[in-house]
Amino acid sequence: MSTGAGPAATVPAAPPPSPAVSRRGSAGDLARRFLTLREGSIIVVTVLAIVYFSLKTDRFFTTDNFKTLLPYFAPFAILAAGEVLLMISGEIDLSIGSVFLFAPFMFYEFNQAGLSLVPCLIMALLCAAVVGVINGVLTEVIGVSSFITTLGTLLGVGGLTLIISHAAPVSMPGAEVTSKTVNVTHVINGQTVVLPEKVNEIGTFARIFGGGIYSELIWALVIVIGVQVLLRMTRWGMHTIAVGGNKLGAREAGIKVRTVVIRNFILCSVFAGLVGIFEATRASSVTPDTAGASETMFRAVSAAVIGGTLLTGGEGTAIGALFGALFLGVLRDGLTLQGISADYLDFILGVAILVAMVINVYVGRVRKGSGRG
Repeated sequence: MSTGAGPAATVPAAPPPSPAVSRRGSAGDLARRFLTLREGSIIVVTVLAIVYFSLKTDRFFTTDNFKTLLPYFAPFAILAAGEVLLMISGEIDLSIGSVFLFAPFMFYEFNQAGLSLVPCLIMALLCAAVVGVINGVLTEVIGVSSFITTLGTLLGVGGLTLIISHAAPVSMPGAEVTSKTVNVTHVINGQTVVLPEKVNEIGTFARIFGGGIYSELIWALVIVIGVQVLLRMTRWGMHTIAVGGNKLGAREAGIKVRTVVIRNFILCSVFAGLVGIFEATRASSVTPDTAGASETMFRAVSAAVIGGTLLTGGEGTAIGALFGALFLGVLRDGLTLQGISADYLDFILGVAILVAMVINVYVGRVRKGSGRG
C-alpha cells in the first residue's frame, strides 16, 4: 500500500460576476451615493415635480411659463444662499424680509438726493450691510439669540421703511420704459417691406439689475455657485462649518467666531437688499408691504431648509438651496396652472418642509453610517 501523499486538492475558483450583475451593482451604488448627497434628495424631488406638472398640463413646459417661473425662483435662490451661510454657522436671520423692502426705498431716497443709479445701488447695499452689522453685533457681542435679534430688526426695519416711504408706493429709478421707432422688415405678399414700428425698452441698468428677462437667473446662478465655492474651498467657509458644528471647539482652535458670524450676517443682509432692488426694478415700482416682506423671508428660509441645510448648524449647501427655491417655484407655478386654490399652497409647503426634514435626517444617518459624514 502506498503511503505517499496524493496530489494537493484544488479548489475551483468562483466564477466572475456576470456583466449584468456588475452593472446593476455599480448602478445601485451610484444611486445610493447620489441620494446620500445632501442635495440628492431635493434634486430628485424637484425633477419628479417638473415631470408631474409637465404631464398634468401642457402649458407648464413652455417658454412663456419658464419666464413666469423665473421671477419666483431666482430671487428666493439668492435669499436662501445668504440664509445657508448663517444657518450653517448655527444662526438665522429673520430680518431679510424687511431688508428686502428697505433697500429699494433707500435706493429711491438716494436718487432723489441727486445720486446717479450705480452710487444709489452701492449706498442702498451699504444700508443693508449696516443692518447685518447690527444683527451680528447684538448676537455675537451682546449675546442675544439671533432669533430674537433678527425678529426685532424685522419689525424695526419694516417700521422704518413705512416711516421713510410714508406708507406710499414709489416708482423705481432706472426702471423707466422708453419708446423708440425702429425699422422692421416684413414680407407681405412675397415682397419685402420695411415699416417703422414703435418698441418699448428699458435702460442698461435695469436690464442688468432685475429688469432683463434672465438677469435675476444669471445673478442667482453666479451667487449660488460663489457661495458654494466659498463654503467648500475657502477658509471662510471651513470656519463657518466649524463654528456651526461646535462653536466652543472652534473658538479654542483659534477661529475668530465673532468675525465669522458677523460677516455672514452682513453678506445675508446684502443679498436681501440686492434682491429687493432687483424685484423693484423688475416691477418698476416698490410698495411698502411689510406682510409680503415677512412672507418673502419665510419662503427663503423654507428653500434653505428643504435644500438640506440644518437649522442646528454645521451642515448645508447652497446648491441644495437653489433646488429648494426651484422646487417651491415649480410647486407654486404648477398648482396655479392646474387651477388649484392658492389656499392649498401653504399647506402643501408645510408638508413639503416636514417631508424634506425627515428625508434629510434619514440621509444624514445613512451618510454617517457609510463613513461619508
